[in-house]
Amino acid sequence: MNKLSITLVVGARPNFMKMAPIIRELEKLDKIFNYRLIHTGQHRSIKMNEVFFNELGMPPPHLYLKSKGETSVEKIAGIMEEFEKECLNNFPDIVLVVGDVNSTLACSIVSKKLNIKLVHIEAGLRSGDSQMPEEINRIITDSISDLFFVTEPSGVDNLINEGHNLNRIHYVGNVMIDNLFYQKEKLDNSRDIYFSTSKLKNKLKKYAVVTLHRPSNVDNIDVFSGIIQAINQISLSLPVIFPVHPRTRKNINKFNIKFNDNIFLIEPLSYLEFLNLWKDAEIVLTDSGGLQEETTALSVPCNTIRNNTERPITVSEGTNTVVGTDPTNILNAFKETINKKRLKVTSIKFWDGDAAARIVEQLKNFNYE
Repeated sequence: MNKLSITLVVGARPNFMKMAPIIRELEKLDKIFNYRLIHTGQHRSIKMNEVFFNELGMPPPHLYLKSKGETSVEKIAGIMEEFEKECLNNFPDIVLVVGDVNSTLACSIVSKKLNIKLVHIEAGLRSGDSQMPEEINRIITDSISDLFFVTEPSGVDNLINEGHNLNRIHYVGNVMIDNLFYQKEKLDNSRDIYFSTSKLKNKLKKYAVVTLHRPSNVDNIDVFSGIIQAINQISLSLPVIFPVHPRTRKNINKFNIKFNDNIFLIEPLSYLEFLNLWKDAEIVLTDSGGLQEETTALSVPCNTIRNNTERPITVSEGTNTVVGTDPTNILNAFKETINKKRLKVTSIKFWDGDAAARIVEQLKNFNYE
C-alpha cells in the first residue's frame, strides 16, 4: 500500500502547540503516513519560533518558506506563492492546516487551487465579528475544506448551519489540550527545571497574568491606553506579570504607554515557562483564543479582553468571562471574578488528551478519491 503523504502547515506560535500532538501520532503510523512540516515564516522571531519547536518535542521543519511582505495581504500573497512551489515540488495527498492565522488561509487557498484535499483542525469556530481578521480566515478556510475536525459542539452547529456535509464533520476534541496535558505532565515530573521567572513567581506568590496581542486591542492608542488604565488599577490590589508580545512591545513604545510599578513587563516566554507561570495565577486576563481554552481545562479564572469569543464552551463552563475593552468593565469583571469561589471544571467531552489520535484515525479512513 502506498503511504499517504501529508503536508502540515505551521506559521505562528499557536500552530506549533496544536501540531505537536498530530506529529507524535503520525510518527506512530510511519508505515501509513509520510509527512512534511512546512513553516511559513509568519512569525520570524526566534523567541516565537525555534524555542517552541525544541520544547514541544517537534522535529525541525522540512522547509521554511522565504515569503516576504509587510502588510497582511502582502504576507498572505507571499506565503501563497512560496507554498505553491512547495506543493508542486512535493505534491501531497492532503494539506492539513490548524487554527485561523494568515498562514492557514494562504495555504488553504493554494491547496484547493491545486486540487489537493484540505483538512482543517479547529474548524467551525465563529466569533460573529467580521472585523476580526481571524474570523475571515476561519470562514474562508472552512468554505473550501474537505474534512473538518472540531473542538467543541458550537463548531459542529456552525458548520451544519453553513451547509457543510455532516459526514465530513468530526467532533474530536482539542489538540491544544492534548499539548497542555502533555507539557503539564512533563512539568509535574521534573523537579530540576529552573525558569527565569521562578524567582519573581516565588516572591509574589499571588499574582495575575496578562497577555495582549490582537491588533484591535494594541494597535489603537485609545483602546490600548484604556485597557492598560484598567490593568494599572488591578495591579494596585494584585501584582501583574505581563509577558509582552513583540507587536505589543512596539506599540507600548510608539504610544508611550506607562505602567505602575506593580506590573512586571517581561519578554515572551517559552511554552513550558509560561505554563508554569499562568497555571498558578489568581486570574488570567487575555485576548488570546487558545489561552481561554487552556485556562478552562485547568480551572484557572480567565477574563477575556474582547467583545466576543469564538470559544463559547469556555464561557458556559464558567471559568471564562468576556469583559470587553472598556476600562470600567474590565475592572468590575476582575473584582467579581477574583471574589468569586474558584470553579472546578470536571470534564469537557473529548478534552482528554487524545484528540490527535482521533484525528489521525479519521485520516486513515477518509476517502481521498
